[in-house]
Amino acid sequence: MYRLALYYLSALLIVAVILSFLGLLPFSPFALMASATVILISCRITNYIFALIFKAPANVESVYITALILALIINPPLISNFSAGLLFLIWVSVLATAGKFIFAFRKKHIFNPAAFAVALTAITINQSASWWAGNFYMLPFVVLGGFLIVKKLLRWDLFFSFFAAAMVPILAFAILRGSDPVTILGKMLFESPILFFSFIILTEPVTTPPTRFLRVCDGILIGLAFAPQVHIGTIFSTPELALLFGNIFSFLVSPKGRLVLKLKEKKKIANETYDFLFSAERKLNFKPGQYLEWTLGHRRSDNRGVRRYFTIASSPTEKGVRLGVKFYENASTFKKSLGALEIGDEITASQLAGDFVLPKNKNRKLAFLAGGIGITPFRSIIKYLLDKNEKRDVILIYANKNAEDAVYNDIWNEAREKLGIKVVCQTGFITKEMIIREIPDFKERFFYISGPRAMVTAFEKALKNISVKRSQIKTDFFPGYV
Repeated sequence: MYRLALYYLSALLIVAVILSFLGLLPFSPFALMASATVILISCRITNYIFALIFKAPANVESVYITALILALIINPPLISNFSAGLLFLIWVSVLATAGKFIFAFRKKHIFNPAAFAVALTAITINQSASWWAGNFYMLPFVVLGGFLIVKKLLRWDLFFSFFAAAMVPILAFAILRGSDPVTILGKMLFESPILFFSFIILTEPVTTPPTRFLRVCDGILIGLAFAPQVHIGTIFSTPELALLFGNIFSFLVSPKGRLVLKLKEKKKIANETYDFLFSAERKLNFKPGQYLEWTLGHRRSDNRGVRRYFTIASSPTEKGVRLGVKFYENASTFKKSLGALEIGDEITASQLAGDFVLPKNKNRKLAFLAGGIGITPFRSIIKYLLDKNEKRDVILIYANKNAEDAVYNDIWNEAREKLGIKVVCQTGFITKEMIIREIPDFKERFFYISGPRAMVTAFEKALKNISVKRSQIKTDFFPGYV
């Protein structure tokens, strides 16, 4: 995801330079390039220094993303008098980068770095962001790349809740003042930073809540605070202040900090599939079926970067954090580095999230459909049920290309014996005929589907063909599968 964001922002900057050459933006292309260069260098140096001081991993992708956002929301100084604005560019860059380390809890920053920096400079030196990327001529490029970002992150819930909530006070103020609501709406869409803000700033993974309900709440709060007419005394709302307000809410309702995990055990459990067990510096409180973002710094990373999303394979009742990983031919540099870990090596994990968890109603009939390594959330859930001796009406169908690819068979055997869970191990795709045969009461069950995206889509289609309602289907589809 981070590489996509980096490419998107870089493309926007290139587009902006071209538009400024054509005279469609109110500043010189040379001033824009000079401003972006100063910000990039300042952020990079500051990040290196603070990473050494705080003994934290220096995530270069994150640094460049923050720098590019700043370059796209702060007007570059006039090239004829560039030195006059140089100090501000350096100062805002230092604040943005330093804020990630200083205003952090357990090595996880609380505030969006760019928003934090421009809000602070507005208060301290009365210089802030113009959010010029909301320019009319930039709009098609903002929307095109922004759509890909939100799709990749699966944050449509946050995007739409924010957008709807933001329109309410904006249109309400327009009506009260006798303005034409349609005209105001057009200006918001085509002449304001709302789309750029909602696509790339609002959706930053680190500062968004972990579940759909909380993200909707976060979007509503930020949206209501976004209208420029909203104010407390003489302080009027700005995009950055609205976002910081939401960041505080997200921090309060989200898991706190990053985990530094040490590899305790690594073993091959099937063809090209390995089980990793990590010891944690503190206990991780999570629900069975949730996932983490894993960061493993390594040299010469490919275009997929140094971060991945993986479901936690262990149960909250077990010690340590377990991870099941399938290694394919021509694996990414991340996978290669993960496979090369030795006992005692470290990896960091954060951003615990996911709604792929057991329903509160223990009497609800469940059906689990898993493909390949998509079995990991079900390993977590069923191990939890075993350890809690919690009986639920569950049927698990587990599909693999070959019988030898099946993993965690000891868990499935124990679940059959102790909890009466029906487990069907299948070679090849799960078809509608199989579902009808193995789950006769399928119309009464709530389906959980996990696996590679193509497999999840196939399972969903099979269920649709036998008239299972969409409201009865939950998929473990997070950014790692996009």
